[in-house]
Parts: sequence; structure tokens; C-alpha cells
Amino acid sequence: MPVNIPRDLPARAILEDEGIFVMSDERARSQDIRPMRIAILNLMPTKEATETQLLRVLGSTPLQVEVTLLHMASHASRNTAPEHLEAFYATFADVEDRYFDGMVVTGAPIELLDFEAVDYWPEMTQILDWSREHVYSTIHICWGAQAALYRHYGVPKYELPQKLSGVFDHRVLRPDSALLRGFDERFRAPHSRHTDVHAADIAATGAVDILATSDEAGVLLAATPDNRQVFITGHPEYDRDTLSREYRRDRDAGLGTAMPANYYPHHDETRTPVLNWRSHGVLLYANWLNHCVYQRVPFEQSGT
Repeated sequence: MPVNIPRDLPARAILEDEGIFVMSDERARSQDIRPMRIAILNLMPTKEATETQLLRVLGSTPLQVEVTLLHMASHASRNTAPEHLEAFYATFADVEDRYFDGMVVTGAPIELLDFEAVDYWPEMTQILDWSREHVYSTIHICWGAQAALYRHYGVPKYELPQKLSGVFDHRVLRPDSALLRGFDERFRAPHSRHTDVHAADIAATGAVDILATSDEAGVLLAATPDNRQVFITGHPEYDRDTLSREYRRDRDAGLGTAMPANYYPHHDETRTPVLNWRSHGVLLYANWLNHCVYQRVPFEQSGT
């Protein structure tokens, strides 16, 4: 079933070429069903690439999804054209009186900054606090997950000796979780970050369950028991070449970042990476949309 996005959004043509079912506002309004209203708070500098990644996994579900893209009003984006933001994005002020069935909060390449040193942290905390009353279920990704764990539960982040980058093996700890229905006992997912959260700190909150973890990469997936707050420290939505582009960017900037682990065949960066995490990434978002949002949210939502 379709994801409902603006006709002129650049991601639309890419997704249509891949066979992802997208729909116009006109066709959506002609159907006698209510779409899932999903907000995407896009904190990534390369917003168009992130839009495409997330819309791809959201558009691979059996539900109609109406997406609202959000950006930070208190931060000037240097990598996305102002015309793109003006045409396709809203700010928190535009939506603060609305209710959403779900929200996705992306990561951002700012893990080495203290949370309070991020220029949009006051706006970020406002949105995170608002989401607990105005969004039925929220997925937080990478830095977004660390920020939400810190804001809601006081969980700290820790700087890693070197950037964690690669595709890692994970094991399911809670096969009974709705988020992990249909998962293999072990599955792969990409990570790309400079900081970490510790399982012991998450467990100490008494409010968040750890659902999937890796011996190499640590906690991947955690959630509150009602799945209304979901935390993903990795990037199951990443494209085949995303880690490669990040690695080459860091290398060209002289940052000394190591080659992504378990990514290039035979650890040879001239070879095309094998895309071996997509199915579980799609399944994770499908489970979230179906079991944690669609099956539980009221038909007419005016509060949570």
C-alpha cells in the first residue's frame, strides 16, 4: 500500500522507479480510509537522501502513510537548498497543535557535541517533550535515539575510541516483541556513530527494554514496554552505498576513519558492498507501523 508524499518531492521519482507504491493527495482523498499520519523530523544534513531512505521503508508496508517532513527552525541547513525546505518541509511551530500517529526522529552527525552544546537543543527538547503527548509512537534513530534516551530517562552517551562504522551481526533478545515479529534470531544492521549508550544504563531506567544487541556494536534496539518510545542506535534504513559515501567523505577530510567493518567484500573498498540488511530493516518499520501504530491508535486522534 502507498506512502502519500508531495508530487514534486525528488524522492518520489526514485521510489516509483524502484516499484515503491506512492500516491498523490488527490488519489488519497478519494479513498474511504484514514492514512497513518507520520511526521519525520529530519536532522541529517543531506536531507534528500534521508527522505528517500525513510520513505522507502515506510512505503514498503501494507498501509497508506501520510508524511509530514519537519526541519529545525533554529538551525540553518548548509547542505539542503532553501527552496527544498520551503517547498516540502514544515517547522515545529506549524504542527505543534496537531496530533500524529507516529514520528521518526533521525540521527545527526553531532554525536561528539554535548547535548546542551547543540545549537538547536532547546528546540529539540521542546519537540521531544511535545511528542509524548502529541504522537502515539515515536522511533528515534542513532543520535536521535541517544538524545531521547538522555532527555526522557537521563541515559548518558559515551565517546568511542574510534568511529563505529560497518554492518554488524545482532541477536534478538525479546522475540515476543511486536517490533521483532518475523525476525531471524540473528540479523545484520549498519551502524555509523562516534558515541555509544550502555545497556546497563538503559536497564537501570526500569522503563526501557533492550530488544536486540550486538557483541561488536552494542545495543541496537530498545523500547518502552508499550512501544510508544522506540530507540534504534543503528541505521537499518541505510542504502547499499551510504556507509561507503560516509567513509569516503571522512577519508577525504583527513579524519582517519577506518574502513567500515563487514561491509566491502574481502574488505576491498573498490568492490560493491552486499546489501544484506534491507529485509530486516523493512520488516522493523512494517512491524512498527502495523503493530505499534495502526493496530492501536484511535481512528480519530485528539490526544494520547
